[in-house]
Amino acid sequence: MPRYKLTIEYDGTGLVGWQRQANGLSVQEALETAITRFCGEHLTVHGAGRTDAGVHALGQRAHLDLPKTVEPDVLRSALNHHLRPAAISVLAAEIAPEDFDARLSATDRIYVYRILNRRAPPALERSRVWHVASPLDLAAMQEGARHLVGHHDFTTFRDSLCQAKSPLKTLDVLELHRTGDEIHIEARARSFLHHQVRNMAGTLKLVGLGRWHPDDVPRALAARDRRAGGPTAPAAGLCLVEVRYPEGAAL
Repeated sequence: MPRYKLTIEYDGTGLVGWQRQANGLSVQEALETAITRFCGEHLTVHGAGRTDAGVHALGQRAHLDLPKTVEPDVLRSALNHHLRPAAISVLAAEIAPEDFDARLSATDRIYVYRILNRRAPPALERSRVWHVASPLDLAAMQEGARHLVGHHDFTTFRDSLCQAKSPLKTLDVLELHRTGDEIHIEARARSFLHHQVRNMAGTLKLVGLGRWHPDDVPRALAARDRRAGGPTAPAAGLCLVEVRYPEGAAL
């Protein structure tokens, strides 16, 4: 059976996340329904990351095995036709090697968390940013973020329902920069714990407000206790922007 890699964009508003669930429409269910309508087969779509309810994606990746070979552009167009009216779009479909796995083959996942830092609330972007009206000290947030980069036990930033076998993760990049009225938090790692990025964003907000000193961040990390960290930032501000693979992994 030929294997295909998909690149997918979606607005997570109103969706229950990537993974199929009984309490609402997921990205996985929408894609699998579209595939059934296209080829008449009930197939599983395997995603690179299980984004939560309300989280968006510009570059989610997935793979599936079709019963017969079709042109990638035909597959992309057919899926997009059957995905309507859901806010989910297949940007690209490619033939992939048999051993390609959207989740296991990934080397990097890049998330961006957007904070709208101005007095006026958002009108057009209300479902895509976290509105923080009080001024945030970007330099202090950057200093706090520096302590989280590297290989650590991230229990403090892990959701209590996280199913990962270990809290140990290597955070390769955690960078903050201001773009107009927004502060963007970019996080890059091979994999993340459940709610890790949102919990880090909530903690750095406290630093930006002056409620925490930047040195409080490593103390919270060392506590290895979720209660020692800041609040979980809203899902709306988070977006999976890219999933990377080794050179030639999906040619």
